[in-house]
Amino acid sequence: MPEPIKAYVRIVDWINHKTGLFAMYLIFAMIAILFYSSITKSFFLPSLWTLEMAQFVMVAYYLLGGAHSMQTDSHVRMDLLYSNWSDRTKAAVDAITICFLFFYVCVLLYGGYSSTSYAVQYGERSYSVWQPYMWPIKTIMCIGIILMLLQVIATFFKNVAAALGKPMS
Repeated sequence: MPEPIKAYVRIVDWINHKTGLFAMYLIFAMIAILFYSSITKSFFLPSLWTLEMAQFVMVAYYLLGGAHSMQTDSHVRMDLLYSNWSDRTKAAVDAITICFLFFYVCVLLYGGYSSTSYAVQYGERSYSVWQPYMWPIKTIMCIGIILMLLQVIATFFKNVAAALGKPMS
């Protein structure tokens, strides 16, 4: 593979690794919010913001960690024939099927951008009692989708290199 492609893969892998490590700790923030929620509901007046904030943190955890999951090959895979194939065959099939994922993530990004721009333009708020602005979580959604798109491209390059018998790692 040409050096610019190798550099791209290294940079995207580094960014998604660091973002994934950050996202892993969001589970503790969500647990803390839910613990606070259960304490306030049991002994004090219940907070209006806790459950929705926990949902927002879970969305950030899921979307920011998705690219790291793909990078480390930690995602769920349907394994009917796959495990019996050679590494080069797996890489060739992955390089073909990742094109469908690329299309899907592009559609997600289009919808996410549209939704985020609407939320910013019109000051969209949640319909809950707390009524937080929706643009922060929708912006995080778009960032997570962009990171996934970058990782899809990097993974495609890795698969092509492995299919040609010259793995990058």
